[in-house]
Amino acid sequence: MKFQVPRGTADVFFEEAELWNYIEQTSKEIFKRYNYKEIRTPIFEYTELFQRGVGETTDIVEKEMYTFTDRGGRSLTLRPEGTASVVRAFVEHKLYANPDPTKLYYIGPMFRYERPQSGRMRQFTQVGVEVLGSSDPAIDAEVISLAIRIFEEMGLTNLRLELNSVGCPVCRPLHREKLVTHLHGVKEKLCKDCQSRLERNPMRVLDCKNETCQEVTKDAPTIDQHLCEDCKSHHEKVKAYLDQMGIEYVENPRLVRGLDYYTQTAFEIISKDIGAVGTICGGGRYNGLVAEIGGNDVPGIGFAFSLERVALALKEKGIDLKLAKGIDVYFVTTGEKADSVSMKILDDLRKAGIKAEKDYLGRKMKAQMKAADRLQAKYVLILGDDEFESKKVILRDMASGEQQEVSFDDIIPVLTSKLR
Repeated sequence: MKFQVPRGTADVFFEEAELWNYIEQTSKEIFKRYNYKEIRTPIFEYTELFQRGVGETTDIVEKEMYTFTDRGGRSLTLRPEGTASVVRAFVEHKLYANPDPTKLYYIGPMFRYERPQSGRMRQFTQVGVEVLGSSDPAIDAEVISLAIRIFEEMGLTNLRLELNSVGCPVCRPLHREKLVTHLHGVKEKLCKDCQSRLERNPMRVLDCKNETCQEVTKDAPTIDQHLCEDCKSHHEKVKAYLDQMGIEYVENPRLVRGLDYYTQTAFEIISKDIGAVGTICGGGRYNGLVAEIGGNDVPGIGFAFSLERVALALKEKGIDLKLAKGIDVYFVTTGEKADSVSMKILDDLRKAGIKAEKDYLGRKMKAQMKAADRLQAKYVLILGDDEFESKKVILRDMASGEQQEVSFDDIIPVLTSKLR
């Protein structure tokens, strides 16, 4: 039997793994600048957490979750997103007792049963942040600027920030009433999903990507026409902060996001370099979520992006990331005496922080030199029995071909100087 990876998953190695590491490390460095701390939550949680936290009427909960019953008869679900788990940890460990807002970031695998396509897999890696404990519009602007900063520092500049306010429990009921009335007039023209959403979650109809639904709802009332004074004020202040920071945005009154927990600020960042489905990041405020999951009424805001989609955008744009390639030195040995000391020298090189490799297949010198070339070694150390007797090695610069003799004691200082 020939085994293959399950549909919607992928093996990641070599250059692709280096690209992933680059995205993760760049993100972590910027998170630290903004004073965000890392959190790691379990890959699976009790199913009810996502039903309550994400929303029972969302596509994620209705269609996309990987849910199973364990041997104790408990319903568990592989996490489809990160926010619900972070909020659960916030409540469970009483992080709300902190005097300052809790600023967290996470990086890890998520799971959704959906149709695999370029940049969208059933197992995907999500990078996200959550800020809990502040309703200040300035923190909304910070979260948005943080996401923009990550992408810009990677070289993704052809971006569009779309912004909206999705209101709150005070102003949504009036909008919902008017929206449902309008949608009933075009119900028969809506797709099956939107017909289902009409009564349970009508705002999601505005976000449908079906062209027919977009056309028949183009005159539907949007939430921006019904915002209460608090939501209007909050939204204006968020925009003012973005203006101060020079962050351009487009207001999109149909932007509602796909999760039930959003209130007030909602945003998406779209890359113009990866085709029709160009959204690479999304987020927003969720002031009622902590209470929904069993905690106090603590406000929150966050964003998340798929590492795979960002990697796709970087490759599509052809950005030279200057990822570290090759190794520093390849150790070529000929003869038993030379080989007998090679591991000691190799180990000393690695302890000194030098990326080093040697032959483990007993190949001739010519084959070893070819291996050094394949590994893009900057230098080669050549040690034969004659060099062993004189306690010296030949150091060859692979770019210039220049060679010099170096004593055993001077190998590390000489190489360190050259590599610097």
